[in-house]
Amino acid sequence: MDASAQADNARALPVASARQVRRHVRALVLRHRRALAGTVALHALAAACGLVAPRVLGDFVEDVGRGTADIERVVLLILGFVLLQGALLNTAMYTAARLGETVLARLRENFVERLLALPLATVDRAGTGDLVTRTTRDVDELSVAVRSAVPDVLVSLTTIVITLGGLVVVGPLLALPCLVAVPVLWGATRWYLRRARAGYLRESEAYARVAEGLAETVEGTRTVEAFGLAGRRAERADRDLRLAGEAERYTLRLRTVFLPVSDVSYVLPVVATLIVGGLLHAHGRVSLAAVTAATLYVQQVLGPVDRLLSRLDDLQVGGASLARLTGVDPDPDTGSRTGSPSGPDGKGTPAGARARTPGAAGGTGRLVLKDVTFAYQAGRNVLHGVSLDIEPGERLAVVGPSGAGKTTLGRLLAGVHPPGTGSVTLDGVPLADLPLPRLRRQVALVTQEHHVFGDTLRGNLLLARPDATDDDVHRALEVVGALDWALGLGLGARLGAGGADLPPARAQQLSLARLVLADPHTLVLDEATSMLAPPEARDLERSLAAVLEGRTVVAVAHRLHTAHDADRVAVMENGRISEVGPHDELLARGGAYAALWASWHGEGKTPGAGPAPGRPPSGPVVPPVTR
Repeated sequence: MDASAQADNARALPVASARQVRRHVRALVLRHRRALAGTVALHALAAACGLVAPRVLGDFVEDVGRGTADIERVVLLILGFVLLQGALLNTAMYTAARLGETVLARLRENFVERLLALPLATVDRAGTGDLVTRTTRDVDELSVAVRSAVPDVLVSLTTIVITLGGLVVVGPLLALPCLVAVPVLWGATRWYLRRARAGYLRESEAYARVAEGLAETVEGTRTVEAFGLAGRRAERADRDLRLAGEAERYTLRLRTVFLPVSDVSYVLPVVATLIVGGLLHAHGRVSLAAVTAATLYVQQVLGPVDRLLSRLDDLQVGGASLARLTGVDPDPDTGSRTGSPSGPDGKGTPAGARARTPGAAGGTGRLVLKDVTFAYQAGRNVLHGVSLDIEPGERLAVVGPSGAGKTTLGRLLAGVHPPGTGSVTLDGVPLADLPLPRLRRQVALVTQEHHVFGDTLRGNLLLARPDATDDDVHRALEVVGALDWALGLGLGARLGAGGADLPPARAQQLSLARLVLADPHTLVLDEATSMLAPPEARDLERSLAAVLEGRTVVAVAHRLHTAHDADRVAVMENGRISEVGPHDELLARGGAYAALWASWHGEGKTPGAGPAPGRPPSGPVVPPVTR
């Protein structure tokens, strides 16, 4: 495996161990034990009915030799039990399918719950390819296993056990020839199972790399064209496809060895039964009827054995997919975030920590960073010993040159990433210890990215607060200046795929209206309007001003005009905070901020004197707020 593939594996989401998968399957069996027991019982009865025909035919062969055969009785018995077996099998397959769909639905629900509970840092590290492959290919493979492979295995195992039991009843000595195939099947199955799980996991990982590479190429088409990267992206795709092909060929080689060996072993029991049965009959140890019935039983058991072994492949693929789906779980270090959003007071916030600022969703909203370091890669810190105290209701602008660590600091303040060392606390509680639903009700990250889901306009808004009434929705839309166009479109209008396509400015207004409904007391802004055209940005900034009123605001400023109206400005350089203070005070110091401001407004321009000639004034990303 090359360095790129190893790096992809290092970023990938975890995969559950074989022991964890077995524990998960055992829990599923215990949860549905009654339905499973009923299904097995129906299959057992159907298999027992299948034993009648060989026994009746064996007796018929012997009766023919004596001249006492009753053909009408034989036909009626066989016909009656075949019909009964068909009815039982039909009922058993229905109950098995119903059980399979129930289990599959629960597995999907668990997967979605775990996926949505993942910290954003984990999703960022894993990339889209791994998640997309798990939500599509792995879910599909698991569906095949649950819907088809598991029921077939249940039927086969039950039929094999019942048929072998019938064979022992007919003649214990006649059951011995069946053992001739056991060593061959045991050895081949053991050899296959020891290699199959790792092979299918490797195959799934290879498909994830292919999906990741293609997604990056499609999403970055303009960049690829602008920098002439088509050749390099094609090389990446060829490498990923080559690795996927190697993984596919490995599992194919496993099957080309295992399945032919299994097929050959099926012939041995029939031949051995005929030879041993003939010898025993010749010596008067067993009757002709017993030999006939035993041979038919052995022939009858070959079908279930073949189906069982062929379904082992589907079970291995399904087991690998289940390991990848159950492996999607919040990181152990932040696992507490999947807990109940309810706090000690049962209302989602710590007791006694209710809102004391307008718009607060619980707590005062005091954010404190103390000696924080952070690294995306081990040994390469992006932040170095950052300390900062943000008061409730304060507007703080974070500025600095490109690569200084501004966006990383904002993501730590929003709880997207946990600190490497040090602490980030909200009202004295580490962000990493807060359940994710509660954290998102109190602190929200606002970027230029927005998403319109395939749902109604109302449904898109209710994502933030499912219990909101239409009056609440109207007020939220009015706050961000979107009520007129929203009512014109209609709250029941379909958006997203197959529906109305909102322009960027309106889609961002929709995102801001969600924020109003969610009512967080702290907002971390990372250039929320930088991707919009100037007229749209100015309109949206007016909407944003209404959302910001009375809340704690941390604005990560890639453009310095953001800092002018903030209460304080934090200047970052090389992953450290070099200056903190009000705009005018920092200009008066003549330090790093004053140099940045002068550079922004034109070299040689008096700091703080306004825009340089020819530069149009920009509206503030943190607009003035009546306080």
